[in-house]
Amino acid sequence: MLEEIEKTIKILQSGGIILYPTDTIWGIGCDPTNQKAVDKIYRVKKRIEGKSLLVLVDTVERLSTYVDKLNPVIIDLVKNYERPLTVIYPNAKNVAKGVSAADNTIGIRIVNDEFCRELIRNFGKAIVSTSANVSGDPSPVIFQQISREIKDNVDYVVNLYQDRIRSMKPSRIIRAKENGDFEIVRA
Repeated sequence: MLEEIEKTIKILQSGGIILYPTDTIWGIGCDPTNQKAVDKIYRVKKRIEGKSLLVLVDTVERLSTYVDKLNPVIIDLVKNYERPLTVIYPNAKNVAKGVSAADNTIGIRIVNDEFCRELIRNFGKAIVSTSANVSGDPSPVIFQQISREIKDNVDYVVNLYQDRIRSMKPSRIIRAKENGDFEIVRA
């Protein structure tokens, strides 16, 4: 695993995009602060501009790098939630255009997967994660379902868990409000 982490970090540092296993489904990722890498993900996915991208972090502490104000109620929820949980936070910061939404919100998930957690920790910053499909196509659950078009247009395919079959679903999504409340976006 360490060798794969090192190879993947070199690609991320050089502005490349990766195809990698996350704690939910396979994703396409990059450095969320690198505008050229973010733009490349939009091209590969044929994604319309204005639709934001999710980022993954390894710890609650790393959230403050990308969100201006963290509400203690939401942080407590994130720390104690068992299932993968993506939170859409207001007041995004320190990311390239296209990572945050037009209203300056940002979707962030703290990962539970060992590979992702160690990759992010060693990279030293968040990693973009968007489903490994062309926009509008079904999200692949297993590596074998990822289209050749996607595989051929990323800069590196992580060579781990490609034969793993998991019955993982995309994460639950909630939207945090500035007053501490939240609403469920996807159950």
